[in-house]
Amino acid sequence: MCGIVGYSGPQSAATPLIEGLRRLEYRGYDSAGIALGTPGKLFIEKKAGKLSNLEGSLDSSLPVVHSGIGHTRWATHGGPTDGNAHPHVDNEGKLAVIHNGIIENYSELRKELEARGHKFSSETDTESVAHLLSDLRKKHGGDLSAAMREAVKALRGSFTLLAIHGDAPEVVVGVRRNSPLVVGLGNGENFMASDVAAFIDYTKRAIELGQDEVVTMTPTSVKITDLEGKAVAPKEYQITWDASAAQKGGFTHFMLKEIFEQPKAVADTLIGRLSDNKQIVLDELRMSADEIRALKKITVIACGTAYHAGLVAKYAIEKWAKIPVDVEIASEFRYRDPIIDAGTLVIAISQSGETMDTLMAVRHAKAAGGRVLAICNTNSSTIPRESDAVLYTHAGPEIAVASTKALLTQMVAVYLIGLHLAQVNGALKDAEVESLYKELLELPGKIEQILETVEPLRALTRSFAENNIVLFLGRNIGYPVALEGALKLKELAYIHAEGFAGGELKHGPIALIDKGTPVIAILPAGHEHALDEKMLSNIQEVKARGARVIVIAEEGAHVEGAEHIIRIPVVPALFQPVLATVPLQVFAYEMAVARGNDVDQPRNLAKSVTVE
Repeated sequence: MCGIVGYSGPQSAATPLIEGLRRLEYRGYDSAGIALGTPGKLFIEKKAGKLSNLEGSLDSSLPVVHSGIGHTRWATHGGPTDGNAHPHVDNEGKLAVIHNGIIENYSELRKELEARGHKFSSETDTESVAHLLSDLRKKHGGDLSAAMREAVKALRGSFTLLAIHGDAPEVVVGVRRNSPLVVGLGNGENFMASDVAAFIDYTKRAIELGQDEVVTMTPTSVKITDLEGKAVAPKEYQITWDASAAQKGGFTHFMLKEIFEQPKAVADTLIGRLSDNKQIVLDELRMSADEIRALKKITVIACGTAYHAGLVAKYAIEKWAKIPVDVEIASEFRYRDPIIDAGTLVIAISQSGETMDTLMAVRHAKAAGGRVLAICNTNSSTIPRESDAVLYTHAGPEIAVASTKALLTQMVAVYLIGLHLAQVNGALKDAEVESLYKELLELPGKIEQILETVEPLRALTRSFAENNIVLFLGRNIGYPVALEGALKLKELAYIHAEGFAGGELKHGPIALIDKGTPVIAILPAGHEHALDEKMLSNIQEVKARGARVIVIAEEGAHVEGAEHIIRIPVVPALFQPVLATVPLQVFAYEMAVARGNDVDQPRNLAKSVTVE
C-alpha cells in the first residue's frame, strides 16, 4: 500500500525523496508528504491527493538539506486529508515518523500519551508512534535507535516505520514487522524504501531486513540490530533489473506496456527448465523424489488474481500428477482450522511477496507442520524468505496496480510444478512431459500473435463503454479465466462484472441477462467431455434473452450465436488460460480508458496489500 522512502547523503534530499515517491505511485495512495532534516525543527510538507499536489506546494524557499523521509499514504485510520497525511510529528516538531501498516493498539497508546500531556492533531494510528518515540528518545539520552527498539516492543500490528529527528538530522532510523523495507547502499549516500524501485536510479546494491530488525542509516553507514541492540550482519544482494524497466517505454500506460511484455515474461520463466535427459528442472523446490512421492495433498493459498492462478494449478496438477489439490482464499484459510500435516505441500502464490493475508496463511501452514513453497515475482520479499522453498517467476517489475504479466508467469510456474511432480511420481512419462514442455515454449510466440491483432478488439471494446454490467462464462479450465476477466473489469472500469461456471448459468445468474447485456464466453479447447458443445448451448441461452455475446475461441473452432469472435491460437486445453486471459486484459484496459479512469492506479486499490 503506502510508499516509503528515506535518504541520507550529499544530495538535496527533496530530489531523491520526490523521485522515489513517484516510482512508488503504482502502490496506490491518496496523500503524500515529506520531512526534511533541517537542524532543530524539521521542515514538513504534506498534501492530500496526488504527488503533484505536494510538488506544487514546494516552492523555491524549500530548504536545501541532505536527509529526509517521504511517504505516500493509502488511508486506513482517518480519511485522506492534509492533516492525516504522513509524516506525523511530535509536539515539538522535531521528530517525524512515516508508517506503512496498522498499529493495532494505537488507541490505548494514544490514551496513555494524552494523559501525559501529548496533544494529537490527526485521526491516524501513526501519530501515536511519533509521540511515543519522542518520550522514549528523551529517556534514552537522545538515541533515536534505542527509542525505536523500545517502541517496537510496545507496538502490536504490522508496520514499517521510518523516523528522523532535528537534533541529528543525518540519521534515519527504520524498522519492519510484517511489512516491506529494504536498504539501498550508494556511494556516500544511503536509502531506505518499501520497494527497490524507489532508489533504482542511484544504486543496485540492496540489503534485506528481517523481522523486527532496526536499521540506523547515515550517509556513510548502515547499522542493523535486533530489538535487544545486538548487531545483525547485513544480507546484501544485487538488484537485477534497471530503471528503464520501470518506465513506460513509449506506451500510454504501464498496464499496456506490461501486457505487451508478457511474451518475454513467459519465455524468461521457462528458460532452462528441461534438462538434456528430458527432466523438468525445479531445484528450487528442495524436495527429494521420496518426499514428492509421499505427498498426500496440495493446498494452494492466494488472493485476488493470484487465486485464479491457483485454480489453474488445481486443474493442471490433478490432471497430470494425480495429487488432490485444494485452492483456498488466503484471507479465509487460517480461520477455518484447515487440515495440514507433513504430507501436505502448501503453495503460496503472491506477486509482491508481501501480501499480508497470504503471509499469515503461510505462517499458519508452517506452524501446522506443512511444507511451504512460494511462487513469487519479487526477490527477497517476506513470503519467499519465510517459506521452505521459492520458485521465482521472471515477470520483471510490474508497476500497474492491476496484475497482468505476473499472472501469466504464475500460471507457467504452476504448470512447471505440475509437470515436475507428475514426472517424479510416474504419473506422466518423460516423453509426455517433453511434449508438454515444448508446447509451453510455444506460448510466448502465440501471445505475440494475439497482441499483433489486438487493435480490432480495442475498437470493439469501446462500443461497450456505456454498459454497467458484463458477465463472463467459462467451463473447466476456462472458469478461472472468466473469474479473472471479471476481476480485471471491476478493478479498472468500476462496473459490475461477474464470472460464472457455464453450467451454473441456469441456477440463477441467467436472471441477470437483459437486452444488450454483454456476455463474454470462453469456448473450451478441443472436444473433451463435449464441453465446447455445452458452452455453445450456454451462448444460445443468453443470446435468446437479448445478450450481446463475445466469444473467445481457438482458431478453427466452430462458433454459433456470437456477435463477435476473438480468435486465439490452438494450444493443449490446460494451457488455454495463458492465451485466453490476454484479450480479457485488453478488454478491461480499453474499457477503463474509454470511461476516463486512471488505468495504472485504480481508485481504492493498492499494488501490495500489506494489512489484513
